[in-house]
Amino acid sequence: MHPTKIATGLLAAAALVAPQATSTAATAAPDAQVQAASGNPGYREKNMADPLVLAHRGASGYRPEHTLAAYDLAVVQGADYIEPDLVMTKDGVLVDRHEPEISGTTDVADHPEFADRRTTKNLDGAQVTGWFVDDFTLAELKTLRAKERLGDMRPESAGYDGQFEVPTFEEVLAKREALSRKTGRVIGIIPEIKHSTYLHDEGFDPEAELARLVTTYHLNHPKAPLWVQSFELTALKDLRDEHGYKGKSTFLTTVKGGPYDLHAQGTTYAELTTATSMQELSQWIDGFGPEKNAVIARNADGTLGEPTSFVDDAHAAGLKVTPWTFRSENSFLPVDYRIGTDPATHGRAKDEVTRFFEVGIDGAFCDQPDVCVEARADFLEQD
Repeated sequence: MHPTKIATGLLAAAALVAPQATSTAATAAPDAQVQAASGNPGYREKNMADPLVLAHRGASGYRPEHTLAAYDLAVVQGADYIEPDLVMTKDGVLVDRHEPEISGTTDVADHPEFADRRTTKNLDGAQVTGWFVDDFTLAELKTLRAKERLGDMRPESAGYDGQFEVPTFEEVLAKREALSRKTGRVIGIIPEIKHSTYLHDEGFDPEAELARLVTTYHLNHPKAPLWVQSFELTALKDLRDEHGYKGKSTFLTTVKGGPYDLHAQGTTYAELTTATSMQELSQWIDGFGPEKNAVIARNADGTLGEPTSFVDDAHAAGLKVTPWTFRSENSFLPVDYRIGTDPATHGRAKDEVTRFFEVGIDGAFCDQPDVCVEARADFLEQD
């Protein structure tokens, strides 16, 4: 289990330990010289004058998600940050998959040598059947190939099925460095620790390994182009308190439900995103990554509604807001932003994300980064 658990209720102040003050010169950042010459419009971390474009699992609308090819394309399209989701192999390596269960994103089911690995596990209170990363060594995982999770919706991406390996987190960190050198602008990275409670119950410590790797890659300091995300508060707290993480962190939330690390206490995301809770949480997190409906609600008929107070409340607490996920396909858009009736047809995603920019979000997670980059350019030009 986690070394610590966070007290909830009204988020007792004693449990929300603010991170120790750190020297901004504590770790030399190779990106400093790149940034000085780059003028990267999305990398104004202090004030974040322009909204960031965050490549959700890479350019996952065009290439199988969480592959180096998806990150390459995202940066070509102008994304400021790339996002790896992190789970762990049997031999304790952080790898880049959306979930511990990998039948939807790899060809594992086509490998007869792994047929006996199919099993059922309790994943955050739900019984899930399939193949789990933590039952494979890295060497075994590297024999698999990525595939498009939404093949019927994204045939272009599905055309790349079977071509790409599952990357390790270290490989993605190295890719980020290479892309920064190649483009002459600082490319940020925003990893998400997935299912931390589950991984701890399985005997792993993803926070410790993440802290080790970001330190190795000179990113463990407050000014690094790095944000670490989790849907679990305990993971973010342990990362700082137990493992010496000095960078920025984002607490991910949904409109319904609550963090699994606090499920026994009945704590909900709604309770943790009130204006009062945001003020208290700001002692040790730097931002929220809310489900986008928390920022602008959907009406009962599926059309886009009115903005909530989420962004204003977070900004009043000194926190950034980077909602997820902006996708171009009709299936994911508000009803009034769709074009035609085919769920896979691209609708008015540019107009949707522009509406969120108008509300004041600090960044947007996008499956099609080019759409969000174009929307940002037009939005800033209007300003």
